[in-house]
Amino acid sequence: MEKAKLEKILELHAMWFRDPRIGKRANLECEDLSGANLRGAYLPDADLRSANLRGADLPDADLRSADLRGADLSGADLTGAKLMLASLTGANLTGANLKGANLRGADLTDADLTDAIIELATLDGANLKGANLKGANLWYSNLVGADLSGANLSGANLSRANLKGANLGYANLDGANLKGANLKGANLGYANLTGADLTDAIMLESEKTL
Repeated sequence: MEKAKLEKILELHAMWFRDPRIGKRANLECEDLSGANLRGAYLPDADLRSANLRGADLPDADLRSADLRGADLSGADLTGAKLMLASLTGANLTGANLKGANLRGADLTDADLTDAIIELATLDGANLKGANLKGANLWYSNLVGADLSGANLSGANLSRANLKGANLGYANLDGANLKGANLKGANLGYANLTGADLTDAIMLESEKTL
């Protein structure tokens, strides 16, 4: 998409979000935005379904409640992005940088986050059911009450992560690093913990069924 056209869409969307009577909601469904510079973009509630955002530059972007279902965000830079309550079902976030991003309450069902950088991120109450987090770095991330049931976390770095009350039922944690992780009240029913490192992890009140 041409830079001028994209800038106009962003301008109209900002107007629409502040007052629905003016401006126009951004409709970027299926658009090719690969490699686009969207640093600090203001796109809350925007329609980005199945958009191609591969390698896009999105640090500090505001994507609250945005519809990103099926979007390709592989290799995108989402450092510090606001993604609270965003819909990311089936999205491709392979190798994406989500360091310090806020994904509180976001829907990441079946999303692919293989090798993604998610350290220091907020994922409290997020839905990560069936998500692929193989090799992802979730160091010091907050996942309080998150649903990770059936998720693939093999080889993931969850050291110092806060998983208090999280649902890890049937999750694959084979070889995962859980050093110092807070698993208090977490559901680990039928989770695969083969080779997982639980050194100094807080397991009090966690539920584990083998």
